Amino acid sequence: MTKLAVLDKTGKKVSDIKLNEAVFAIEPSQSAMHLMVVNYLANQRQGTQSTLTRSEVSGGGKKPWRQKGTGRARQGSTRAPQWTHGGIALGPKPRDYSFDVNKKVRRLAMKSALSSKVAAKEMIVLDDFGLDAIKTKEVADVLAAIKAGKKTLIVLPEKNDVVYKSARNIEGANVTLVNTLNVYDILNCNTIVVLKDAVAKIEEVYA
Repeated sequence: MTKLAVLDKTGKKVSDIKLNEAVFAIEPSQSAMHLMVVNYLANQRQGTQSTLTRSEVSGGGKKPWRQKGTGRARQGSTRAPQWTHGGIALGPKPRDYSFDVNKKVRRLAMKSALSSKVAAKEMIVLDDFGLDAIKTKEVADVLAAIKAGKKTLIVLPEKNDVVYKSARNIEGANVTLVNTLNVYDILNCNTIVVLKDAVAKIEEVYA
């Protein structure tokens, strides 16, 4: 059974927590994690880039010179791609870059990402932030006390505006919920700080 220490906001160990090995101790699948990262980044793309083809550029209706007899190469329009101010050949058009990933692969990727963080000792379980009011300094002090990395992902069990607003101005800190957790954010941080209650919710979803 995989165990992790549960720390309080001063960085002291208050208890141990047993982690479900089916979620936090599997053999990570590099291919599944890679696919989910590609999927996440593709889904972030707006796909609004657009270029004008020769039929969409204004002008160019008149043949620039007659077909034969000038000694020059034949031309049909001044808006053909080889002309300055001509249309773009095979340029990008608005498109949807998003694609779907099978549910089993998504679950495997999430468990792989969590397991890789536990194996690398980059996951910290926190008892609670203990915030009564929005205080950025207090969250920064907690992250320093538990020795969180430069890029830290804080995982909350449920929406908490006090923690979110306290942490959002800290460079490198990112706050997410269990139901919005994704593979890209997990792999893109140095340390993942999971609240004790959030661990149970993660296991409930992915075990």
